[in-house]
Amino acid sequence: MRDVSPQHGLPGDDRDGSPPADPAARRRTGPRHLARDRGPRRRDPDADADRTADDADGAEDDGKEPRHGPWRAVLEWVAVIGCGVLIALAAQTFLVQAFWIPSPSMAPTLEVGDRVLVNKLAYRAHEVRRGDLVVFERPPNASNGQEDEIKDLIKRVIAVEGDTIEAYEGEVYVNGERIEEPYLAEGTVTENLPRQVVPEGKVFVMGDNRSNSEDSRVFGAIDEDTIIGRAFVKVMPLSDLGWL
Repeated sequence: MRDVSPQHGLPGDDRDGSPPADPAARRRTGPRHLARDRGPRRRDPDADADRTADDADGAEDDGKEPRHGPWRAVLEWVAVIGCGVLIALAAQTFLVQAFWIPSPSMAPTLEVGDRVLVNKLAYRAHEVRRGDLVVFERPPNASNGQEDEIKDLIKRVIAVEGDTIEAYEGEVYVNGERIEEPYLAEGTVTENLPRQVVPEGKVFVMGDNRSNSEDSRVFGAIDEDTIIGRAFVKVMPLSDLGWL
């Protein structure tokens, strides 16, 4: 009779104490589940570029920093200075400009040689106001109107369009009321100012040094369009720095 009992030590024999074989494991180890050769892998251009950049960075880190010639520093300074000049020119043309005082007509508020800053945009924001110090183009009928002399004048606005202005007993009256003028030197009197109405689009200006000032009493009210801007601060001398 043929012996059909399982042989000891063979797989699948669970009667001799050995664990049963895992069919799934048997299938995984079969030849059908061997890793297939799929051929050369496709290269990723982005990954290659990243590796190239990393390699380049590493090379730079390993070596010394590149040296730039002296001409680069010179060009940088030229660019900085050029930008500064352009900004200064733009500011002087459109925003703020410095003026110096050539005559004593505004004493004691401004003396000869003082320097002030003028806001060129002031009257884009608001109307000309009484008491403002304004720089304006020299009127053609001013006595100092020679082409080689003073081009611009600075005076104080005393009355604006529509106001009635006059001097009475050395005091200035606007619209029938005497105005306070604390900026005048003590004992100052205002003369040569008959009653008149300031025309539309014009302002009446006078210097603080009434006895030594050629102003609207001589050349009449000035056009608002000729006003360059409002003087708002005295910058020289530094010992007298302050708002106007």
